[in-house]
Amino acid sequence: MSLLLRSLLSLHHDEDGQGLVEYLLIIALVAFAATAGMSKLASSLNSAFNAVGIILGQYIT
Repeated sequence: MSLLLRSLLSLHHDEDGQGLVEYLLIIALVAFAATAGMSKLASSLNSAFNAVGIILGQYIT
């Protein structure tokens, strides 16, 4: 019984996994922010290319 209790106490004091989970949460947050930002950037780039296409179209015809 004392072996089981000592094992549980050592797991309770072990914080190696906690740092890994924190890093994974930060990475997930950065990935989510990048994904959200990319959609905004993509729509802005699409609008810019459409405007350039309209201007070029006026010069060609």
